[in-house]
Amino acid sequence: MANTTFNGPVRSEKGFQTVSKNATTGTITVTSGDKMKNEAATGAGIEGTAAVYITQVERLKSDVDTNVNIVKTTIMIDLTGLNSGGATGDIIGADGAGVAYIGKVTTADQGTVFGVTMECFEAPTTGEADINLHSATEGTGVEDTAIGDLTETLIINGGTQAAGTRTAGGTIAADQFLYLTGGSNTAGTYDAGRLLITILGFDVAS
Repeated sequence: MANTTFNGPVRSEKGFQTVSKNATTGTITVTSGDKMKNEAATGAGIEGTAAVYITQVERLKSDVDTNVNIVKTTIMIDLTGLNSGGATGDIIGADGAGVAYIGKVTTADQGTVFGVTMECFEAPTTGEADINLHSATEGTGVEDTAIGDLTETLIINGGTQAAGTRTAGGTIAADQFLYLTGGSNTAGTYDAGRLLITILGFDVAS
């Protein structure tokens, strides 16, 4: 189908998705307007009593010749009901609910990552307020265990989170699982706290 130019609003009741079609098989793949392909595991150990865990991937197509695009992945987490351990570097998650990674970064889904930010929109209370973001090769980390037990990398040293706090990190390697960890030794169950993590990447020219 040829390119189409519209003059006026384009409307859809159920949102928009950008798709690609395999030239051989005809398989349609959603490339934008979708959630992360590798979200938190089923029965998520990172979903608290607020049950607010949302991911979204936007592939901002700009170069139709080389198919290089900016890829923006957003993860929103409500900390309410999650636990922070009693030691620095403990993984934050739901007590006894299984693995507590918040998503897996892949080149196919997130592109080549060149920047990460973590923003606080509601201050965490009754749990550890000093929160960091780590990546790890393994997706087996659970709440109240040390991130150091995994093959891990500190992505963002977040410091004490308060409404309006925004901290930035660098790259995330491909095929890495993401975890929130406590930056100090407060043990507790959060009764508030909302974080937004943004991952920026780009497609490699094909």
